[in-house]
Amino acid sequence: MGDPNDEGIRIQKVLARAGIASRRTAEIMVDEGRIEVNGEIVTAQGRRVDPERDVIRVDGARIPPPRRHTYLVFHKPRGVVCTMDDPQGRPTITDHLDAAQRADRLFHVGRLDTDTEGMLLLTNDGDFAQRMMHPSYELTKTYVAEVEGEVTDAVVARLRKGVRLEDGWVNPDAVRLDSHTSQRSMLTVVLHEGRNRIVRRLLAAVGHPVRRLSRTQIGPVRMGQLRSGELRELTRDELGALLDAVQL
Repeated sequence: MGDPNDEGIRIQKVLARAGIASRRTAEIMVDEGRIEVNGEIVTAQGRRVDPERDVIRVDGARIPPPRRHTYLVFHKPRGVVCTMDDPQGRPTITDHLDAAQRADRLFHVGRLDTDTEGMLLLTNDGDFAQRMMHPSYELTKTYVAEVEGEVTDAVVARLRKGVRLEDGWVNPDAVRLDSHTSQRSMLTVVLHEGRNRIVRRLLAAVGHPVRRLSRTQIGPVRMGQLRSGELRELTRDELGALLDAVQL
């Protein structure tokens, strides 16, 4: 894999096709030792690679292979059922796809409750989706929750220590109190697991039922300014980071 004597494509051409740099700039990058293939710094200008199989990095950032699949970020609105088709006729993810996206036969990676809004990944890459959902590679997920009542520092400390629910302990990766009044509080909660309604159950267990819940980040990928119901493609850097995270 990636042997310079193998048939393949010159690294300069691969980077140019990916929109990373012109061929001349890529040659300068090679001279500066900024390009890696399969963990080794490229030193030869004529290095040939297989962009489908070789792991290529520029300045440490993974350059994903040419896209044969679709990878989208979707801001799921509250009230949309987390399915592509619903026999009961309720609003679904498919309602927010255009004709081309429907033709791509996309499916959602993981789930969000119907009454939870926020970030979902959609793809037609089965291997990627399987890795993303596998317990061995569970990525952190960031939620912003509006809860009832005034959350105190003592409650935050309790959440950070972990809370025992009926199906076992929940140990958040991070908890931050963003704002509070006597009637409501805003919290950011980061978890690496995905048990059913886990954030809602966690916050209810400490006496602060959720009024509104949104997922804003999955692993290294942030939803950003995407409006409710909108979609966007994963950027090259985001896809490269996710491929690294799930070791693809």
